[in-house]
Parts: sequence; C-alpha cells; structure tokens
Amino acid sequence: MHTILQQLINGLSLGSIYALLALGYTMVYGVIKLINFAHGDIYMLGAFWGYYVLKYWHVNFWVALLSAMIISAAAGVVIEFLAYRPLRHSPRITALITAIGVSYLLENGMSYLYGASARNFPQAIAQHNYHVAGLTISNIQVLILVVSIVLMIGLQLIIRRTKMGKAMRAVAVDPDAAQLMGINPNHVISFTFALGSALAGAAGVLIGLYYNTIDPLMGMTPGIKAFVAAVVGGIGSIPGAAVGGFLIGILETITQAVGLSAYKDAAVYVVLIVILLVLPSGIFGRHSKEKV
Repeated sequence: MHTILQQLINGLSLGSIYALLALGYTMVYGVIKLINFAHGDIYMLGAFWGYYVLKYWHVNFWVALLSAMIISAAAGVVIEFLAYRPLRHSPRITALITAIGVSYLLENGMSYLYGASARNFPQAIAQHNYHVAGLTISNIQVLILVVSIVLMIGLQLIIRRTKMGKAMRAVAVDPDAAQLMGINPNHVISFTFALGSALAGAAGVLIGLYYNTIDPLMGMTPGIKAFVAAVVGGIGSIPGAAVGGFLIGILETITQAVGLSAYKDAAVYVVLIVILLVLPSGIFGRHSKEKV
C-alpha cells in the first residue's frame, strides 16, 4: 500500500506534465482536426529557452517559466502560419505529414545549433524532500503539480468565460457557421496554437527542473505519450486530455516500481490499444457534447 501511494504521488507529478502536453494536442485537433506531431518539439523549445535564460541571464524560475510560455506560444503561431495555414484546405494526410516534417525540422535544427548531447538544466529551485506518513514528496513535485493545475484551471476559464473561448468552441463545432457569425477562424486557430504551445513551453521548463536534463530529442517520446493521453481521454475533450495525462503518468511510474522500467513505454501503448478496443472514442469521448 505504501509503495502504491508513493508511486501515485510520483505519477501525479509526471502525469501533470503529460496532461499539459495533451491539452495542446486536443485543442488543436478539436479546432482544425490536425494531429500536431510537432507539439512535443514545442515542449523541447520551451525547455531550451528556460535553460538559456536561467543559465545565461540568471533570471528566477518564474521569469523563465513565463518567458518560455511566451516564446513557445510565438513559435506555435509561426509554425501554424507558415506550415499549416497554407494546407488548411488540403487533405488531412498532407497536413499530418507536414506536422511530422516540422517535428524533424525542429529536432534536427536544435541539434545543429546546440549539439545533440544532453545538458544539465539549471536547478533554479533547490530541492527539499518532505516525509509525511512514510511517504516522500519533494517541493519540486508539489511545484509541478500546483503549476499544472493552475494552468489547467486558467485554460478552462479562458475557454468557458472569454469571448475567444466561445469563438474556439464555435469554430470547433462548425467553422463555416462561425465565420458567418463574424468570427475570424484564422485568429481563433492562431490563438489555439498559442495557448496550446504556451502550455507545452511551461511543461518543458517543469520537466527540466524535474529531471535536471534536456536534449534536442526530449520532445519525441513525451510528445507521443501525450498524444496517447489525449486519445485515451477522448481527443478533442479538455477534461479527457487532463485525465488521460494523469493516467499515463501513474501507469508509467507504477510500471517502473514493479521492476519493468524497460517496458514502461510499451505499457502505455498497450493501455492505448485496450482503451480503444473498449472505448473507441476514449474515456470522455462519448460523453463530450462540444469539443475544443
């Protein structure tokens, strides 16, 4: 029981990172039906920006986090404008292949500019471990969980309480009708990319702080797992993406805890297959009436 609770704590911290990434996948898919495989590399860009400003500009953690979110949001908007917008009316497979191409471009571009080797992420916040009822939790884990939950709540407020959020929901349901009502789909789609990319940038800085290492290929595996989380939760569903992220994080840590670390990635995909066999639309897919 003690081991399960400990892994639950570890899994919630890791899962919150996946959840932030999965939200970006699900928002973009909900609005323009694109699986943006470059999203994991936006997460990598956020981590590298955080690394840069912490190491060379000596800013504090919060400045690094916020600036990484801004830079990642800008990168997401630029990628959408240059790579995806010209293909807006092309077959989906064209945009999908483009997304994969953008992903490889970002990974190899960063490898060319900064080298492919891993580097230590500056520990802007000293780690302290707390022991409660035999369980160990660090201030970094608490920080990751709290920041992630705050960002998720902020995202929900934007989507449910703002005009742009209503426009996102309208474009997700029927983009042509939304345009007839005076909504500019280009603005909405750019905002969606900015919002999802900002969350990915925050996740990149948080994971750098958590694992203390970053590299140009760091977005590949977490990006795929976050996509799995979005599918498991019901892609297009905001709550589904969050729940899927936490489930994947907990599953991964429990798999490691039972001595199957080498198979932790395989376990994630097995769960994906099982979920899709039982619930083809994901956990929340069938119950979601409107998707963003």
